[in-house]
Amino acid sequence: MLAHLALRAAIFDLDGTLTDQRGAQDAAAVEFAAELGITDDGVVDRWDEIAERHYRRYQARELGFEEQRQVRVREFLGRELSDDEASEIFRTGYGRRYAELLRRFDDAVPALQRARDAGLIVALLTNGDRAQQHGKIDRLGLAPHLDVIVCSSELPAGKPDPRAYAAALERVGVAASEAVMIGDSLEADVHGALAAGLHAVHLVRTGERMPDVTGIRSLDELVFAG
Repeated sequence: MLAHLALRAAIFDLDGTLTDQRGAQDAAAVEFAAELGITDDGVVDRWDEIAERHYRRYQARELGFEEQRQVRVREFLGRELSDDEASEIFRTGYGRRYAELLRRFDDAVPALQRARDAGLIVALLTNGDRAQQHGKIDRLGLAPHLDVIVCSSELPAGKPDPRAYAAALERVGVAASEAVMIGDSLEADVHGALAAGLHAVHLVRTGERMPDVTGIRSLDELVFAG
């Protein structure tokens, strides 16, 4: 798939690509809501929609990282809460469970290692807060397999903003044409990367694959030229 490209770097997304972010998010939301007496069938869909909408605002720098957490809790619970109250509810109710439930996918480390064995710089470009994302990377044993880690909290904006890709390429030290972005988000990881001049691979573990982009069902399908 990638063996014909003259690559110098493989850039991976984190959440949903190397880690089962959605599984952890949904399970944590159910437990968090149940603790507060909210047990209807729409819990997961409501939490996911609220989380995605406000996280996008954070990536666009309309909200700060902690602020988007507070807004998510207020909207989900439909309650007026102080910043401290909202942050505490998020941290102890949802955040703690999310961290405990997060797992890396079985195909993550082998894919990173194959990229490194092929002589590529193995990088990570993630839309997230540096402290939180580094915590995940360390807990899940991904750090030894990564050469460069770039978090959007260090950048003017997150993916798919071209500034995110420009900053990552500068950190990695390669041209756009020498890098491939691998991720699960069609908008952030694929369209954003292609618009910035990188190659891109769309990871679609479940659901419909898009016919106009290179797609895979598992990171096991990644083959790099040695």
